[in-house]
Amino acid sequence: MKEILAELERRRETAQMGGGARRIEAQHNRGKLTARERIEVLLDEGSFEEFDMFKQHRCTDFGMDEQHIPGDGVVTGWGTVNGRTVYVFSKDFTVFGGSLSEAHAEKMVKLQDMALRNRAPVIGLFDAGGARIQEGVAALGGYGEVFSRNVLASGVIPQISLIMGPCAGGDVYSPAMTDFIFMVRDTSYMFVTGPDVVKTVTNETVTAEQLGGASIHTTKSSIADGAFDNDVEALQQMRRLIDFLPAHNLADVPEIECNDDMERIDMSLDTLIPDNPNKPYDMKELVLKTLDEGDFFEIQENFAKNIITGFGRIEGRTVGVVANQPMVLAGVLDSDASRKAARFVRFCDCFGIPIVTFVDVPGFLPGTAQEYGGLIKHGAKLLFAFTEATVPKVTVITRKAYGGAYDVMSSKHIRGDINYAWPTAEIAVMGAKGAVEILYRSELGEPDKIARRTKDYEDRFANPFVAAERGYIDDVIRPHSTRRRVARALALLRSKKVEIPWKKHDNIPL
Repeated sequence: MKEILAELERRRETAQMGGGARRIEAQHNRGKLTARERIEVLLDEGSFEEFDMFKQHRCTDFGMDEQHIPGDGVVTGWGTVNGRTVYVFSKDFTVFGGSLSEAHAEKMVKLQDMALRNRAPVIGLFDAGGARIQEGVAALGGYGEVFSRNVLASGVIPQISLIMGPCAGGDVYSPAMTDFIFMVRDTSYMFVTGPDVVKTVTNETVTAEQLGGASIHTTKSSIADGAFDNDVEALQQMRRLIDFLPAHNLADVPEIECNDDMERIDMSLDTLIPDNPNKPYDMKELVLKTLDEGDFFEIQENFAKNIITGFGRIEGRTVGVVANQPMVLAGVLDSDASRKAARFVRFCDCFGIPIVTFVDVPGFLPGTAQEYGGLIKHGAKLLFAFTEATVPKVTVITRKAYGGAYDVMSSKHIRGDINYAWPTAEIAVMGAKGAVEILYRSELGEPDKIARRTKDYEDRFANPFVAAERGYIDDVIRPHSTRRRVARALALLRSKKVEIPWKKHDNIPL
């Protein structure tokens, strides 16, 4: 028995060394942790249970029959994050560059099936070179199996991808079908085809960072939901994100002990809105002062900054926040902001996370660039997402709510549950100046008349009371009481049930 145990330990040590000391050192020299080191940082200490440590590829072509490394380039298993079960796979760049073989894919698929069966989140740590060329179609088939599990698990369990190295081909398509993608600055890249192929095909000279670095995917493409400075920070932030998310779509949202009084008021909010209606203010101030202890995990912070999305807590329970940001483009809705918010709203609805919406929106962004870029369809995505969502929805209009954008931002008309407005709210088809220029076009040459007409329009519509009179606003609230009123509304809606007509699935305007 002693010899058998010694052999087991020898095999385990070999597997845990991955590609060997030289390649581990090279990984460290690039500023990256190894696959197993990353898992140690991500999970609670001592909680990781590994599967398929000794699995190896079966390829015999191109000399592969002489190259076998236990684990075959991916570490898989389960553990806990603050006591809550998660499944994790971590690509090992020290083993065949983390490339995916048939056996490698089998390990991932096994983990995905277990996570779906046992209803727990999957976190993928990617650092890989795509399909293993030596295996050809067998590797491609393996990717297809992984992709199909991504789709089956979508909306059932949270799926998070953390890109921690160069990822190409299939290793970008799988993350693209997960709920969230995060990257590490300067060491992680995502592209379908790399710089060399781009140079050959299109004659463009581009670096890996310019083609698919974190700076590109967090600001231009919107592929990534956030980026961090190094592996440790990224993994610690994933622990924080998991704390906000339910384990699956039938689980309650996480609830932690809350030391922030629900009845807390903040008198500074009474002066948040500037006297000048065209002067911006920071909507994040309201978001932070409404949430428990100002704790806010923002999603896509550096993309479409005219809208804010992210997770926080009220009375210790997770909520999703969507808010127009007057500091950027006056908070207007454009194609990017609509897509960003729509995807976030749909995630919250998938997993039963209540949505709190703060509104200050002057409308949709005009112009040929927006129209040619499909603003109609992109704006419809947000409208569709808010309307189909059956989770509790609480809306607070702080200032402008003009035109179709008023309807889109979780209004009462698209099944908003509790809709509040501050006394500073202006709910109208458009601003007073534009409205008067249309209504009284014949008087445009008479400044005094136009000024009087503008004042009349403002007196009639630059307030929340017309909407309140019709029941479109449930109450006009004092700004300093926003946290208390939102918290009470969410408590009221905890038992909300909605029946919708049967359908196989909807057909969102993609």
